[in-house]
Amino acid sequence: MKTMKPKQPQPVTNKLKRIIAECGLSRYEIARRSGVSEAALSRFVNGQRGLSTDTLDRLARTLGLELVARQPKGRTTKGR
Repeated sequence: MKTMKPKQPQPVTNKLKRIIAECGLSRYEIARRSGVSEAALSRFVNGQRGLSTDTLDRLARTLGLELVARQPKGRTTKGR
């Protein structure tokens, strides 16, 4: 019997890459609408480079998404 591992949360960058691939817009159009350079977008999608939080937010908004920061379960800010 195969043991099922709990599903790990998918990093926001992986989700965003998937949405970029599936949205029906060209990288050129996404770059134009978001104000992110096409080169930076291409490097991000190809896994060659990360993006700043501000840039990720601009891409998300362009695609009709909203980035929301959440604190991981089991962690608190007490005791800092």
